[in-house]
Amino acid sequence: MTRVREPIALRLDESGRPRRLVWGGHRYRVSDQPTPLADYIDERITHPVVSPPFGWRFQGTDEEKNTRVFDVLFDRERVEWILVGTYA
Repeated sequence: MTRVREPIALRLDESGRPRRLVWGGHRYRVSDQPTPLADYIDERITHPVVSPPFGWRFQGTDEEKNTRVFDVLFDRERVEWILVGTYA
């Protein structure tokens, strides 16, 4: 896994699930069933989280058919989606 922490553009469907992601100059279409990240814990946190951050893990495929898995969280303070990890 590659750990990152950078803002992304994430489009959600009407039920609030991810449909498209833009990252690193590439557009990815969600190509599997997104999984909620209710239990995500940042490695820098040394005490239990009272309210876990809202996030998703999903597979995305770009226009060249490259596929990656993405972990994204919603940053409530900055009011934006953040990419926190990706797997090739």
